[in-house]
Amino acid sequence: MLYLIGLFESVRDFIATGGDVLYFVAAALFLMWVLMIERYWYLTSVFPKVKKTIIQNWNDRADTTSWYAHRIRDAWISQASDDLNARMLIIRTIIAMCPLIGLLGTVTGMITVFETMATQGTSNARLMAAGISMATIPTMAGMVAALSGLFISSRLEAKVKLAREGLVDSLPHH
Repeated sequence: MLYLIGLFESVRDFIATGGDVLYFVAAALFLMWVLMIERYWYLTSVFPKVKKTIIQNWNDRADTTSWYAHRIRDAWISQASDDLNARMLIIRTIIAMCPLIGLLGTVTGMITVFETMATQGTSNARLMAAGISMATIPTMAGMVAALSGLFISSRLEAKVKLAREGLVDSLPHH
């Protein structure tokens, strides 16, 4: 329990040093990871059942060689592909936004530095250091958030591509 209290205090101090923009970085990071976990869950738990159903429906068809049968096959593949790619664009967008949110923190931190310089002068480096921390910490946090999602996102996109290709290969042209 003491460990959790110490961890909470560390996070609170980090946010106090970095400014309120870190809440937006944390919200974006949380949303990104929830969406990535959901996509991973879909790929591992739901899609195999969907694939099995599509393959079963294709194999149960009496006609698999006509033009109409191939349009039905293409429609099933297209629907499965749409389901596989659902929310991937949102994940990529959040990854791209994380560094920009961090840059917003940089701007607000620099405004704090300039306000301090205007009111206190340039002689008090200690007061300027707080603003500089508010300028650098959100940028770092935004970059770390983006990097943490970039690797997993690229792995998910590769898994989506392989899953779609596996479905296409499982529905042979006759």
